[in-house]
Amino acid sequence: MLNRRLLLMGAAFGAMAVRLGLIGEAIAGETFAVTHSEAEWRKLLTPDQYAVLRQAGTESPFTSVLLHEERNGKFACAGCDQNLFSSATKFDSGTGWPSFWAPLKDAVGTERDTSLGMTRTAVHCSRCGGYLGHVFDDGPKPAGLRYCMNGLALTFHPASA
Repeated sequence: MLNRRLLLMGAAFGAMAVRLGLIGEAIAGETFAVTHSEAEWRKLLTPDQYAVLRQAGTESPFTSVLLHEERNGKFACAGCDQNLFSSATKFDSGTGWPSFWAPLKDAVGTERDTSLGMTRTAVHCSRCGGYLGHVFDDGPKPAGLRYCMNGLALTFHPASA
């Protein structure tokens, strides 16, 4: 028998499943050029990458090997290899995660994130929908933005010499 409690619990679990990427490949009505089943994502990614990219997890601060990456090049999505950020926009935010003041054109999408009792702007790869981190309005000039990204969600491609 359907009652109010079951209806609310179903809605809550459905919302959580969408947030965790368990239902479909869409974020806020978006469709992505690169899609895989959850089983395929699990084969393509390490368990830690899967937890971040597909389940909106967060790595511990100051643990990413990309935090101190200072070579010229591009930071790409670890899920689909789309270039997301140029090393020219990377800066040390002191937060413990790789930070950038701007993404490459059309490389990322955003959505409202109200998890953990606060409102933030979550960032995802525009090609595969993989969760990357959050963007805040406390970054350096010229943009004044801080794209605070999980290093596990990224891979680095050094510029050709």
